[in-house]
Amino acid sequence: MKSNHPDLWTHLIPVKTDESHKYKHGHVVIYGAPELTGATRLAASACSRMGAGLVTVLANPNIANVYRTALPPHILVRDDLNWFDERVSAKLYGPGGLSVEPDFKSNLPIVLDADALSNLPKKLAPNYILTPHEGEFERAFPDIKGARAEKAIEAAQTINAHIILKGAQTIIAAPDGNCVMNDHASPWLATAGTGDVLVGMVAGLIAQDMPVFEACCGAVWIHGDCGRRFGPGLVASDLVDTIPAALKAV
Repeated sequence: MKSNHPDLWTHLIPVKTDESHKYKHGHVVIYGAPELTGATRLAASACSRMGAGLVTVLANPNIANVYRTALPPHILVRDDLNWFDERVSAKLYGPGGLSVEPDFKSNLPIVLDADALSNLPKKLAPNYILTPHEGEFERAFPDIKGARAEKAIEAAQTINAHIILKGAQTIIAAPDGNCVMNDHASPWLATAGTGDVLVGMVAGLIAQDMPVFEACCGAVWIHGDCGRRFGPGLVASDLVDTIPAALKAV
């Protein structure tokens, strides 16, 4: 199995030019958690740091002002869960909980995390990315057994979507059988909220038209690099602030 390495994806990392404008670099919609708002906030901030031109959090009216107060001013908050714009280029469901049921028939790149991994259909499409840790994987795919890489590949092929099986060695598997193992990580990532940062990073890259498999590989490697750069004492929000340096390095 291949190891995740920047040579696999750096040539596809979106780069802004003098002709860039915000919509050229994607508009991500994140469905805000109804209670655990911190997870959504981490994902939204990471998504923006990865270069997404615009990030919008959709929230229930009774919680929207929490997001407006706590999120940085460049992230939009709307209190209409049905809001949509034709310029939206990616969606993220699940960090911290679900405020709406995921759309399982979208043509947009879609990231499904945490609670969004429950009640999955039998088939999705390659524009979907599932981001389970080991326990979530077992609940979503109870009949799939074996070594971690074998499980991830089988799940990706079975449901016809990309899988990021998170762990000390994260496995990225595509429905076409392509698979890499990421060991560029850090034990300091073993703390609450780091997975929320990762899914925001993935959404930020796919929103900018980076190919899905390479976007997954790039986000996972950069996430690990951020953990290595910060080191002891890391909490999840530290990763967000470390993203610019990690991006510059690749």
